[in-house]
Amino acid sequence: MVKQAQVLALIPARGGSKGIPRKNIRDFAGAPLIVYSIAAALQSETVTRVIVSTDDQEIAAVARAWGAEAPFLRPAELAQDLTQDLPVFEHVLNWLAREEGSRPDVVVQLRPTSPIRPVGCVDAAVRLLLGHPEADSVRGVVPAGQNPHKMWRVDPQTGRMTPLLMVEGFAEPYNAPRQQLPAVFWQTGHIDAIRPQVILDKHSMSGETILSLMIDPRYTVDLDNLRDWERAEWLSQQPDLNMVFPDHRKRKLPDKVSLVVYDFDGVMTDNRVWVNLDGSEVIAADRSDGWGIARLRDRGIAQVVITGEINPVVKARCDKLRIPVVQGARDKPAVLRAYMEEYHIDPAQAVYLGNDVNDVPCFPLVACAVVVADAYPEAIEQADIVLQRKGGMGAVRELCDRILSGLDK
Repeated sequence: MVKQAQVLALIPARGGSKGIPRKNIRDFAGAPLIVYSIAAALQSETVTRVIVSTDDQEIAAVARAWGAEAPFLRPAELAQDLTQDLPVFEHVLNWLAREEGSRPDVVVQLRPTSPIRPVGCVDAAVRLLLGHPEADSVRGVVPAGQNPHKMWRVDPQTGRMTPLLMVEGFAEPYNAPRQQLPAVFWQTGHIDAIRPQVILDKHSMSGETILSLMIDPRYTVDLDNLRDWERAEWLSQQPDLNMVFPDHRKRKLPDKVSLVVYDFDGVMTDNRVWVNLDGSEVIAADRSDGWGIARLRDRGIAQVVITGEINPVVKARCDKLRIPVVQGARDKPAVLRAYMEEYHIDPAQAVYLGNDVNDVPCFPLVACAVVVADAYPEAIEQADIVLQRKGGMGAVRELCDRILSGLDK
């Protein structure tokens, strides 16, 4: 029998982050960012062990909760802003040799900042390396967005420009058509597969013989600021990307939507209530939600509010929006099932929008479960889509717009 190669997936995740504080465990489309790299390793066919190297107790706890090992805390001197990958990987490999007497055959680096990772790319990199004994490493790359042959150095004193690169046979490559210049590629953070002896003996993260694993550029994101974060979350919800998701495959909005189900408090409101002296209640709602609901109604899409509340203000708001409401729903899943049966709604064409733990049991009953941006963590973890807007702040309108956008494609 052929012995299985021991493949260590190593995920470096220090606690400090200047651009996006606590970035590695910040929620990304329903799960902590680091979890997407853990999931890529755990769902791989070739990876035999997953370790997170961190200096942070909270990151270590999150990693363990999602199935990775965090057997030690990285020394503080290896968790500085300018700390490079090499000493971090040397530390892990030396720890394994010293504490367990083991050394893997391949080390895979999975950076948390590349959460949109194609299904199968980890196995493809490992198999490519194992299939080429002459190779030191495999690195994921995409076609470069800019060609360096059209780039320049500028003298800070004189302002004079000199070309960054020259090309044999071209006197002025910077003036040549792009199609005539050599193809160039940009390294991504999706995947690196390295032989441990390259790290320990050659003190390199790549070695000399590096093979390329071509990654579809649509999967490339760079999480430097919150705007990048929002774009990446949006990208993760696109139906044409076959990316690795934590725990379970996140479902997309169905191509055909026949029913949208809304919770009320925390979805159509911001979850606050003003109580008058006579006990009557006042809520705050977003006017733009009404326009989104009206547009869905005009397209023939049924809508209903199912809530545990029993309050005249709920009925008043739903009457204003011209959508039916079921109040006092203590068993929401039972109410939802009965409603879809009564109106002959195919669950594969139903969407649910909620915000709290009592909404979660309804999620498996529909084609797609959506939560508002400020939903409770338990609901976010189980949802398929996390909206960018908060409850009572245009979240309903955002979902309506997304549904209509899908129908109009």
